[in-house]
Amino acid sequence: MSASPWRRLEAMPQAFGGPAGEGVIRERSEEFQVDEILGFEPAGSGQHVFLQVRKRDTNTLWLARQIALFAGVSQKDLGYAGLKDRYGVTSQWFSVDLAGRSEPDWRGLESEQVQVLQVARNPRKLRIGALHGNRFVLRVRRLQADLQMLEQRLQQLRDEGMPNYFGEQRFGHDYANLAQAQALFERRLGRVERKLRGLLISAARSQLFNEVLAARIEQASWDRPITGDYFNLNGSRAGFATEQPDETLTERCRNMDIHPSGPLWGRGRPPVSGETLLLEQGLLEPYAIMRNGLEHVGLQQERRALRVRMTDLHWELAGPDELLLEFSLPAGSYATVLLRELLRVESARAPVTDSA
Repeated sequence: MSASPWRRLEAMPQAFGGPAGEGVIRERSEEFQVDEILGFEPAGSGQHVFLQVRKRDTNTLWLARQIALFAGVSQKDLGYAGLKDRYGVTSQWFSVDLAGRSEPDWRGLESEQVQVLQVARNPRKLRIGALHGNRFVLRVRRLQADLQMLEQRLQQLRDEGMPNYFGEQRFGHDYANLAQAQALFERRLGRVERKLRGLLISAARSQLFNEVLAARIEQASWDRPITGDYFNLNGSRAGFATEQPDETLTERCRNMDIHPSGPLWGRGRPPVSGETLLLEQGLLEPYAIMRNGLEHVGLQQERRALRVRMTDLHWELAGPDELLLEFSLPAGSYATVLLRELLRVESARAPVTDSA
């Protein structure tokens, strides 16, 4: 790993000068709560049953298997929008294709770990990524921090936004997913199961984005335009390119109506030019194997905002050594990335997924 060109997230810069102290999360399950925001209402009819389920200390994939067994369907008939952390209290949606089958009494699925919150019908399966975001309620214990600096960091995140790094969970234990992705693209890995292959491809794509975001933070341009930028509209994947930003675009960026973006690598010409193109070409030149591999698996060039707007970040010092945080993040953004801007945080029980 030491000879590899990539940097780990721990070595990448924070946006506001580093953490204000340290603390511990996940000492108790109820102190790490995540609620999925679906972003649309099930239609009320159709062959797919949508289940909103609250789970406690339970893995999403394990629960999906239990739902399939209970309903008497195969795994391919199950859908969900994203993985949720095993350790904590989380709610998320599943879809079950019951075409031609009778619907079971979902109360039989419940246990100390699982509670069914809502049942609805929809004509289409729930797909990965088909959610608006996630709502978090986190408690940090054993807080040791410069409270004035911590307050300043929180205000900066609320007023100026959060760097949209992919979290370390995306890269696997000891960044093994990147090493395997390299082996996959060099055709040294042999046959790879479909889900693992997807994880490795996502890790490679995420690392290229993180490298660009880190460089933009280092040059203090992650939250402001430079020539040739492509901007994402706030809360949307839609966007537009500009060769030379003017005062109007600068003001829109300052107000977080738009955000500079970084590459999600794939086929096609990057939609950037000028300074942005030169920066990204130089940074990603050492990653030729990963870039070529991502193109050959059929992914198309996309853009991801470098910044996340934090309009509903709330905090409270719940005791002399406790911090309570409440906030929402769009799908694909990471609570651990917010925390690293504030504190050096240890988890009493390590997360096993990326809460996307």
